[in-house]
Amino acid sequence: MSNWPLLSVLIWLPILGGALVLALGNARAGAARWLGFAVAVLTFVFSLGLLSGFDYANPGLQFIESHAWIPSFDIHYNLGADGIAVALLLLNTLITVLTLAGAWGSVNKRVAQYVAAFLILEGLTNGIFAASDAVLFYVFFEAMLIPMFLIIGVWGGPRRIYASLKFFLYTFLGSVLMLVGLVYLYIKGGSFQLADLYAMPLTAKEQTWLFFAFLIAFAVKIPMFPVHTWLPDAHVEAPTAGSVILAAIALKIGGYGLLRFSLPIVPDAGHEWAMFVIVLSLIAVVYVGLVALVQDDMKKLIAYSSVSHMGFVTLGIFIAFSLVRDYGNLDGARLGLQGAMVQMISHGFISGAMFTCVGVLYDRMHTRMIKDYGGVINTMPWFGAFFILFGMANSGLPGTSGFVGEFMVILASFQQHPLIAFFAATTLVIGAAYTLWLVKRVILGDVANAHVAELKDVSLREALVLGGFAACVLALGVYPKPLTDLMEPSIAQLAMQLANSKL
Repeated sequence: MSNWPLLSVLIWLPILGGALVLALGNARAGAARWLGFAVAVLTFVFSLGLLSGFDYANPGLQFIESHAWIPSFDIHYNLGADGIAVALLLLNTLITVLTLAGAWGSVNKRVAQYVAAFLILEGLTNGIFAASDAVLFYVFFEAMLIPMFLIIGVWGGPRRIYASLKFFLYTFLGSVLMLVGLVYLYIKGGSFQLADLYAMPLTAKEQTWLFFAFLIAFAVKIPMFPVHTWLPDAHVEAPTAGSVILAAIALKIGGYGLLRFSLPIVPDAGHEWAMFVIVLSLIAVVYVGLVALVQDDMKKLIAYSSVSHMGFVTLGIFIAFSLVRDYGNLDGARLGLQGAMVQMISHGFISGAMFTCVGVLYDRMHTRMIKDYGGVINTMPWFGAFFILFGMANSGLPGTSGFVGEFMVILASFQQHPLIAFFAATTLVIGAAYTLWLVKRVILGDVANAHVAELKDVSLREALVLGGFAACVLALGVYPKPLTDLMEPSIAQLAMQLANSKL
């Protein structure tokens, strides 16, 4: 497959597939589901070609495609993927398959449009991870808001209009600042190509302004404290599949944007403001984790948990600046960056699994309130086993993927900043507190009421979806080496970019 325009296939196959699903119309709901699922599976199969043709020793972009788009402004349809991008592309294509399978019968209104929205969202997100032209990245970055806005606003809960508008306004206004920064870079250097932006000399003042323009855009996506307040509302109102994609994929775009676009362009400002972002990350890890502890809605609890766990991503990224710039510890910086990336992949599986579990319960009882459950394991033993496994992973239990990334970030922090490592490690206590408290009230104990007594255990389809998530969580937890080997050369190159000053 080395001669295929593989990245273009991963972008346009699901988008064209979404158009075909739309053409079927809502009167043929079954055909729309099957066609959408087939397109998602085919896209995932093509994404595996990234592994078969990938040169693990090459830290640069591979599978490169370049076509003139608007040459008068040096804007090109340029695609390329390194180990970091390949990992996220595989995550996106796999999660989309599991999401469409998991949400098979949960929506019966405008089914063709629903399935098409997820396929188009998948293609646009693949475009974000594959773009190596800043304008192309920005176009995909903005375009993916549209299907997600529709998923929340059309198929969401009672307050879906409020939640979808809040989501759209937060992310759109943040990305406008990124556009201003990109236009400034073009005026200064005459190029939108990533390689040119990395090499462009910038003063300390220019870097500072650009740093915050990019930071705000990507911080909203992650989301970082204090611009995280749109996420719980979006999760609560979104349909189950929307919550899975939002948590497992959309949040990763912010972390990827920092690694690919922001920090290599403004490395000196990143170093100067690293401690500021580290403090915000620790607030997310500790304070937002405590907020999760008092929630009475399962979706809202998992949403705040996502904010807390994504705090490890920004912590790992910015602790690398301190390690490599202040102490010359390149190995520690690589460990922090690697931990941030492993945490992103792991969080994709765990959060996707947790929201899928909530969807399984909601489809049966049409409530997400914790008080309405209790003793579910007595009537749904297989589901209870899956839920407890994902709860343990969310708590950071060794042997699950939830432990690996967090441990790497804590270990990197501890090398020069034991106090930061201490506060970061409190998530293992806080995360266990709110997750085990959730498991105790929903899964364990005696049957709470007649509605719980009538619950039926997971179907074969649901068991296969939850089993897929479980296999990923355990595989990454027990043997993360294939993932770290895939990303290591690109991570090492990124650490060197952070170490080099432009002043």
